[in-house]
Amino acid sequence: MATKQKKHHEPLLHIAKRGHMPGWNAWLIRLVAILLGFLVVGILSSMLTGITVTESYQIMFKGVFGRLLEGKTTLLWRFLQQTAILLCLALAVTPAFRMRFWNCGAEGQALIGGLAAMVCMIELGGKVPEGALIAIIFVCSVLAGAVWGLIPALFQAQYRTNETLFTLMMNYVATQIVAYYVYIKGGGSNVINPVKFGNLPQILGEKYALNILIVAVLMIGVYVYLKYSKHGYEIAVVGESQNTARYVGIDVKKVIIRTMAISGAICGIAGMLMVAGTDHSINTNTMGGQGFTAIMISWLGQFNPFIMALMSGLVTFLQTGAAKVADSFFLNSAYADIVSGVVILFLVGCEFFIHYSVKFRHNKKEVEA
Repeated sequence: MATKQKKHHEPLLHIAKRGHMPGWNAWLIRLVAILLGFLVVGILSSMLTGITVTESYQIMFKGVFGRLLEGKTTLLWRFLQQTAILLCLALAVTPAFRMRFWNCGAEGQALIGGLAAMVCMIELGGKVPEGALIAIIFVCSVLAGAVWGLIPALFQAQYRTNETLFTLMMNYVATQIVAYYVYIKGGGSNVINPVKFGNLPQILGEKYALNILIVAVLMIGVYVYLKYSKHGYEIAVVGESQNTARYVGIDVKKVIIRTMAISGAICGIAGMLMVAGTDHSINTNTMGGQGFTAIMISWLGQFNPFIMALMSGLVTFLQTGAAKVADSFFLNSAYADIVSGVVILFLVGCEFFIHYSVKFRHNKKEVEA
């Protein structure tokens, strides 16, 4: 007796990995995702405040740039400063991420770098020439950040510890060290008054200009280092496969330790810029959680420093502008995080459509097994 052939329904749709997609096509998808995210944010603002989408973005623009069209540049410089600090932290974690070392400790490494700057400013201020003091602050901040990055690197290279958990825990240690120092120097008030010694000099009459210039130089330096140097090549090989790296003669442990020292050092520079170049003081919230936002910036920028600069500006615009909307209409302070989160969600989600395609069922609904 003949066996009856089974039939099954082909799925309505299935997901397939894409082949190579032209770069311009991928960026077009990302641009559409950003525009859709902004549209959703505008609609959300309109629902919560009763104003139109256009008016909500006018308020955001004014909150970020102020009266720029009238020649007022104060808020513009502040926007560039915030973007520069976020970019600096993203640049710091990028070499480690390229190596597949998940450095989640940028916040703590920057805090320790800022603490080193604060100690120099308080203990050496007025005792050494100002130029020498600034040089000492720079060196100490870089070394402090590098040491804080080296600790998890040494344990991971020698004992194979989990670098994600290790670097995260180091953030809490750094925070408590800063809290203790502020408590001692603040006389129990948890506040250190702005220190007048060791402040970075102004350029063009703007106190943020030097910060922005330093980060711009770092951006170019990190790009050249990762793309054209021998160390950058070793980082890429280790990131692809540690076994392959060992096979071609690369000392994997040395690369891990060296890269994390560089990552921590750049975080130390970010901390110094916040303490010596911006606040002239320090507390546990000096970095404002930007070390964690920098992780997302590095990924969204695909480890390209120039794209990361654009992503940093976008996130800073959203957070600052949304905060202005929240203040204007007495919304919860979490509104700014919601707004930036919505746009970032669209950006992250669009990566799915860049790497995968959705194929629908053919006209023939049933296929013989």
